[in-house]
Amino acid sequence: MSRAALSLLLASCLCSGSKLLESHTAARTGLKSSHSILLKRANHSIAQTRARSASRLQAFSSVDALSSVVHKTAYYGNIHIGHPAQTATVVFDTGSGNLMVPSTLCDDSACLRHKRFDPSKSSSAENLQSDGQAAGPLDQRDQLTVTFGTGEITGVFLRDDVCIGHLCANMEFIGASHETAEPFGSFDFDGVLGLALPQMTQGTHFSIMDRMEAAGNLRHPIFSVFLSDSDEEDSEITFGDVKEERMVGSMFWVPVSRQTGYWQVQMEDIAIGNKQQNLCSDCQVAVDTGTSMLAGPSAVIGELTKRLNVAPDCSNYQELPDLGFVVAGHVMNLKPSDYVDKSAGSCSPSLMSLDVPPPNGPLFIFGDPFLRKFYSAYDLRRHRVGFAVARHVGVPEARAQALLVSLGSGVQKGFLSK
Repeated sequence: MSRAALSLLLASCLCSGSKLLESHTAARTGLKSSHSILLKRANHSIAQTRARSASRLQAFSSVDALSSVVHKTAYYGNIHIGHPAQTATVVFDTGSGNLMVPSTLCDDSACLRHKRFDPSKSSSAENLQSDGQAAGPLDQRDQLTVTFGTGEITGVFLRDDVCIGHLCANMEFIGASHETAEPFGSFDFDGVLGLALPQMTQGTHFSIMDRMEAAGNLRHPIFSVFLSDSDEEDSEITFGDVKEERMVGSMFWVPVSRQTGYWQVQMEDIAIGNKQQNLCSDCQVAVDTGTSMLAGPSAVIGELTKRLNVAPDCSNYQELPDLGFVVAGHVMNLKPSDYVDKSAGSCSPSLMSLDVPPPNGPLFIFGDPFLRKFYSAYDLRRHRVGFAVARHVGVPEARAQALLVSLGSGVQKGFLSK
């Protein structure tokens, strides 16, 4: 039996209670359409958040130390697999590449507390070996083992129709046959739908975006993510389009800088109060919907923490400056409420240390705190990431626009700019 080892990870991310189609006849092609899923934000315990953040860090680096907890939120969404459709609640994760859900082959406690996909109840399901060839009923199955920090998942290879609303793709994915209790037993979601670039998948047939694009089902080979900033609005992921009503001003686009599989772009510097600090002239940033943290190289985070000078007793909280990240000639700013953990009269920067060596590093991770302030879009065909200030309920447009400061570079703007 061949056994592949792979390092992915789960953390806090996108989650939905949206109503999707309960059954499908066949995966249609040539739709040239888009579909949005409204997402609900859920809060989670410190212990759960720490476990997810630790697992996410392990995938980028060997760093173990996690000294604090960042934003305790998670976002989930429903997909449907097979005919008739079986529902799975998944993380829509730009930091991993494959779809992985529990299957009925798994009797571990972590699987039993989640929905399990049953291939025998889907008329379109196919059992596969790792090379994509059919697996007979008496064949020994190839399996994949995936490590998530301190836990691991083992699974078999499957092919079936996977649908997000009316948009479907016939694709290959992993059905878990074993899951460790830690950390998976504590997760509210069933599995993960990886939305990274194809380099991070087991193959192009494992990428839902690649498969939907090949079938001609997407209006544009793009998905976009809006995360709510309060309980007064819904979060949303849109497949096949960018929604102008979710942004303030124009979207600017940045090319993917490294062929790692991550949606990774170059960062030119860090700014404090819109003043560049010469802290990180050649850093890389992975935009990651699958984590609830901001992270960066330990040396940079250490110096940045000194310069921010957040008082532990919160005495200077009201005077703290904006923290900005300079990308493609734009400063994308976060407010103190975005980068400081403030509770019970105590304050500390919510910035994690993460050391990734060259050529992929030095690497920053932009997770939920950043993505709640900036609407993001991911262009599969042109290998680029789009950013715009997110339009939030109750936030005046002038205040929102002030989060994005242009340094005057001639970057691409507009959704369909070439």
